[in-house]
Amino acid sequence: MPTPQERLGRRLQHSARAWRRAVNARLAPLDLTEATWLPLLYLHRADRPVRQVDLAEFLSLDRSSVVRLVDTLEQAGLVKRSEDPGDRRAKRLTLLPAAEPIVGMAENAANEVRSQVLEGITAEDIEVVNRVLERILDRLPGITDDPMDRI
Repeated sequence: MPTPQERLGRRLQHSARAWRRAVNARLAPLDLTEATWLPLLYLHRADRPVRQVDLAEFLSLDRSSVVRLVDTLEQAGLVKRSEDPGDRRAKRLTLLPAAEPIVGMAENAANEVRSQVLEGITAEDIEVVNRVLERILDRLPGITDDPMDRI
């Protein structure tokens, strides 16, 4: 029988995957996947140009994968890539107006899933979970905070 500590790690991973799948399922009829909507949502919430390396960190992807992803988004007319004036080696990403409907659909799907998943769970219980997760994240190397909280 697994210990509570062993179950916690597995449940965290399973919950995160299931939550993403639920949002993806709501967006699938619109032909949207996490690879499309999540970077656009991040850029939207930033409300300013974002360095490509920061997007890679947020998505937990290596730089070459993000380059391919951004190529796809750029070809679709959803983002614009430009040189960073502070570092000519770096690229900055700007969300284009064509991406706004996708962002809106992703926001709606995420809100619907969040409401459904958290229905009946008290605010106090949610706060306890948040505190515990923050303590766990504080102890993991290389993790400072959630980039979505910064924007």
